[in-house]
Amino acid sequence: MTTTTPSWIADVTMEELERDPYPFYERLRAEAPLAYVPALGCWVASTKEMCRRIAGSDDSDFEGVIAPAGRRTFGDPAVLDANGAAHDDLRAMVDPGLQPSEVDRYVDGLARPIARRYLAEFENDGEADLVSQYCEPVSVRSLGDLMGLQSVSSDKLRAWFRKLSASFTNAGVDENGDWANPEGFTPGDEAKAEIRAVVDPLLDRWTEQPDDSALSHWLHDGMPPGQVRDREVIYPNVFVFLLGAMQEPGHAMASTIAGLFTRPDQLERVIDEPSLVRRAITEGVRWTSPIWSAVARRNHEDMTIDGIHLPAGSVVMMSYGSANHDEGDYPSPAAYDLDRTPVPNLAFGAGKHACAGTYFATEVVRIALEELFEAIPNLEPDTAHEVDFWGWGFRGPLELHAKWEV
Repeated sequence: MTTTTPSWIADVTMEELERDPYPFYERLRAEAPLAYVPALGCWVASTKEMCRRIAGSDDSDFEGVIAPAGRRTFGDPAVLDANGAAHDDLRAMVDPGLQPSEVDRYVDGLARPIARRYLAEFENDGEADLVSQYCEPVSVRSLGDLMGLQSVSSDKLRAWFRKLSASFTNAGVDENGDWANPEGFTPGDEAKAEIRAVVDPLLDRWTEQPDDSALSHWLHDGMPPGQVRDREVIYPNVFVFLLGAMQEPGHAMASTIAGLFTRPDQLERVIDEPSLVRRAITEGVRWTSPIWSAVARRNHEDMTIDGIHLPAGSVVMMSYGSANHDEGDYPSPAAYDLDRTPVPNLAFGAGKHACAGTYFATEVVRIALEELFEAIPNLEPDTAHEVDFWGWGFRGPLELHAKWEV
């Protein structure tokens, strides 16, 4: 391991990271587990041990932040980069409805009818792109209905998360540290304007007539009688949810299916034994982590970590997708393997800024896969189409074509 940043790191491009980050991060893990990556304009932690060490650090050493492109996308205050009492307040706003005991109360009645509705649209066709026809629609509709956005079409919700994702991952900087592509934030700005136009009237209604939707609870929970939470506190976190929470169950679902497609024997076992679905999901999100590299921390003072000098104020991005391919914990990490020795992964983060919706997302994926495998037990990949994955911040298949005998 070197104690300086190897020169080859400067050659990586954003396009390479979007298309296939694995070779670059494999080399980082071996040679520079903590390194400054000029293309991203920040430091990167690439091993499981380094990600855990920094993500789990005390707030006095590292504070939670969003990488600059994320801050530009979400605004402030967002739960991802709030700290101390501000972080506790925001988590108290979003966490109650996502606790396992609460999720268990409503998730089956929420997600299962949605999954069945989308399945009914194509199960007699004998073929489908599961990403666009099932994984993403079930994902966005489940969270959209939970938030109280039943009036917003699934296609519009998908368009919003794609625009926000384009903005969030527009992280490239030039040699001066300026945005390499300032216009790359335009899609996110358009989405935020559309979201406000739709959600503002709903917040007006929920202010006077609260209901059981998540956004209504965000307005009222924890507030003194007669008061509601300021919308400028709510909106950055709406944008966070409409990006990460909206798309990541879909990515996790599609990646799990894609992984099983590489192991037909294991796919058959999961279809025959629904109790294996949870295990299949755990391996799916390790194999291709939906939140690949999107969470960061920033140090307060100069420090040295394993011989690397980290100046005060350095933004360190945790590459959880890389950590989940760490050879020390996962032999042959590039292979999907349902029978892999169970070792906890970092698919949904670590430390106090770990994903609040981990349990909800996993349960939506579980229900959707149970319904898919029951309705189409002879599902198989359509080999006329390749499976292309994309993304370094958030990652999943762009399309996933399947076929079956009707």
